[in-house]
Amino acid sequence: MSLLSAFILGLIQGVAEFLPISSSGHLAIAQNLFHLSIEGVDDMFFSILLHLGTLVAVFAAYWSDIREMVVEFFLGIRDIAHHQTPTPVPPARRLILMIIVGTLPLFAVLPVQDFVEGLSGNTYFVGAALLVTGVLLFVCDRVRKGKKTAKSATMVDALAVGIGQAVATVPGLSRSGMTISMGCFVGFERKFAVRFAFLLSIPAVLGANILSLADALQAGAINWDLLPCYAVGVLTAAVSGYLSIFLVRLVANKGKFGAFAYYCWAAGALTLVLTFLQ
Repeated sequence: MSLLSAFILGLIQGVAEFLPISSSGHLAIAQNLFHLSIEGVDDMFFSILLHLGTLVAVFAAYWSDIREMVVEFFLGIRDIAHHQTPTPVPPARRLILMIIVGTLPLFAVLPVQDFVEGLSGNTYFVGAALLVTGVLLFVCDRVRKGKKTAKSATMVDALAVGIGQAVATVPGLSRSGMTISMGCFVGFERKFAVRFAFLLSIPAVLGANILSLADALQAGAINWDLLPCYAVGVLTAAVSGYLSIFLVRLVANKGKFGAFAYYCWAAGALTLVLTFLQ
């Protein structure tokens, strides 16, 4: 049963992390309303592992972009050392700067991080946040298609998307839904909005989980006897996340986020009803 729970939670994380339906919200619902957990496992530590699994999915899906940015990073250091600035700036180098700028708003969340994480135990709040996510996706579908790419998007645009990502740390608000929608709102071409949203998640997820993992190690939250459960959860999150990324690309290109809006409304309403009946 523990392995089955690990598989289900990994599947929820992998699918909901990239589909705009909030992985944190669905994990909170699964754990608080349906009491789906793995006996002997610290919920926060297992959540860290699941997020690392989805991070693997992003690296696999966008490896060519990541590799190009790594190369441009070192070329940029070389140019700075030689007091050179290429004109125009290569798109991959501009993308690095945009990701840095877009990550900055997350630092504003650090002072209230414990409070935000604590909201996951309040399923009334999670249900209401899912309703808000649905509204966001519904509006996003009706925004005029933009044309901005890594060549033309501004740092202000990147900051706006980053603010959306910071707000989406609230359980029940979809990080991918928020960042993709903000990208569309500031005029990003839809393919680029999806690409930037997922690349922007890399430093956010990696940084947060390195800090959380260090805390978990110090607190002794790791139960090595449950290593098979950890492995099943991470592998499931990685594979399902990889497949979900391609589905989001397809949906975003066709401007069909509205279907997810209806799902979020239904899930949010059901969560509120079930919480009330408990």
